[in-house]
Amino acid sequence: MAQNIKEKNTQTGYSGREYFQQQSPLLGNQYIEDTQLIRALQRVLPAKILKEIEGDLTQFGERVVKDILELGRASENNPPKLIQYDAWGKRIDKIVVDESWNKLKDIGCSEGLVSIGYERKYQEYSRIYQYIKIYLFACSSAVFDCPMSMTDGAARLIELYGDKGMKEDEYKHFISRDPKTFWTSGQWMTEKTGGSDVSKSETIAVSSGSGDGKTCNLSGYKYFTSATTSEGAMVLARDVDDAKTMKGAVEGSRGLSVYFIKLRKPNGELDRIQVHKLKNKFGTKAVPTAELELMGTPAVRVGPKGRGVPVIASILNITRIHNVIHSAATMRRCVAIVRDFAHRRTVFGKLLKDNLLYLSTLAEMELEFRASLHLLLDVTLLLGKSERIVEKQSSNSEEQKQIDLLLRIVTPLSKLYTAKQSVTVASEAIEALGGTGYMEDSDMPRLFRDTQVTSIWEGTTNVLSMDIWRTLKEPLTIKFYFQSIENRLIQANKLLNNDNNIQKVISVIREAMKTIRSVIDKVMNGDMEYAESNSRRFAYLMAQTYMASLLLEHAVWSKDELDAQVAERWCFVKLENGKTNKNSTISFTDVDEKWRELDIKLALDLNEHGQPKLGTYDINSTKLRSKY
Repeated sequence: MAQNIKEKNTQTGYSGREYFQQQSPLLGNQYIEDTQLIRALQRVLPAKILKEIEGDLTQFGERVVKDILELGRASENNPPKLIQYDAWGKRIDKIVVDESWNKLKDIGCSEGLVSIGYERKYQEYSRIYQYIKIYLFACSSAVFDCPMSMTDGAARLIELYGDKGMKEDEYKHFISRDPKTFWTSGQWMTEKTGGSDVSKSETIAVSSGSGDGKTCNLSGYKYFTSATTSEGAMVLARDVDDAKTMKGAVEGSRGLSVYFIKLRKPNGELDRIQVHKLKNKFGTKAVPTAELELMGTPAVRVGPKGRGVPVIASILNITRIHNVIHSAATMRRCVAIVRDFAHRRTVFGKLLKDNLLYLSTLAEMELEFRASLHLLLDVTLLLGKSERIVEKQSSNSEEQKQIDLLLRIVTPLSKLYTAKQSVTVASEAIEALGGTGYMEDSDMPRLFRDTQVTSIWEGTTNVLSMDIWRTLKEPLTIKFYFQSIENRLIQANKLLNNDNNIQKVISVIREAMKTIRSVIDKVMNGDMEYAESNSRRFAYLMAQTYMASLLLEHAVWSKDELDAQVAERWCFVKLENGKTNKNSTISFTDVDEKWRELDIKLALDLNEHGQPKLGTYDINSTKLRSKY
């Protein structure tokens, strides 16, 4: 556990005088202190599985604030460098990373941050185990969860579409727990012509003449290539018969296929790849990201020819959920730091933990985090169930269709919403620490910069908002979305029909569902301008409504009055716009007293009795989780 609060906070100056010294916020075990995560895992995981993995999660929760955090800081302070020429003028295009970056790769491998999801020891729950470890890892690792996410996606793509040779070679490298054989993968789609819109991609694939119909040579300019020090990459390219005449090219996204390339020759040199520059990014500075050119690079097609977009979608499902992981992890880390600081900083004669305005702000951050955590666990479990059904080759196609369509809409909803909220929470965290929070060496600017990319990578908020309408072209999608929510409402009404808080939540969610239905009907009647101009607000409403049902589900399971109040608070703020009635013009009137006590409990992580929560999984089970 982190050290307790010191009574004396002074530092002796050169003159011999003692000056005030502010204690810095400290981080304890990031699993043990994450009370919401522990409770949520108790709900979604079978008790036997949780008992088996909790020891690993506990040790990893400690490790991410020790050696992993120090390695992450070293990687951030020593970003990658591009050496284009050697001393004799030979073009070498060597990307040099700090040794800490390589060590983070080894740790991610040995800790099973990719392999756990494919060993499937815990069937559909394996993804939760895997993704919670990445959630603990993300904010300490200088965003090494980025190459891990693309490696995860590449492994899944080969599992679905790879031939026998790839499953015996590349796939085994991607899911290895041995650092000596472990590979990471990039994912190269973005060109100057577009990022999310790949229909105008200029990279071409020409047959190598090997006769197998899959081996090609790729030529083209890739504008963003993350994790450029990886061993391989999945690349989108347009199939052509002749590179000069472009004979055989099919315009648009239907002319694209997915190819896998190995970046380097056995001697370590890049294989017909020129790196033109490393990107000077706002954040994720430790992640090598380059502009590069493929010049006849050998490649092997993965999946059917001309089906590149549907094939690459199997990666996007994975990497978008990884976005949700990083967003939720950022919110959690920010809350942990700000909560600790509240016990250490005195302003105007009292600790911040006793300042109601500070606690109200922290409570809002905690509320966003809790809802995002439940959404992350839900979409992860959907992914695990979908993969499990495919693995078993189940004949229950109706169950498969329901899970896959629900996953298809919940994935972009969760990605777009949590990404935007994590930026807001990270900004609040900087402000909560005052001027020091604005300093680079406080770690707060890094958290803010790094999470900003989650609202851009794998589809901006607007792009994903429009994607929601594409998912709704399948009528069953909205049916299963509503059905999922309704099942939670029915269960809540059945078990707690006398609870006023719960009944209020049910009522508000049902009203939100009616609004969603009315918007869909308006659009389906042909008002496409309405759909386009309101897509973001509509997507937020769908996400917030779904998240409300998850908070309700958790409250029903826990039978904790505090959880019921959290669900009600979410509905009040998100679905009722913080108004006591529809005619109210000011959102906070007449509600301060109602939420004041809840704010204190949320901000300081207290139980329903106002006491610090117990560390159930600590070695000493009677030890308070709080270190104050």
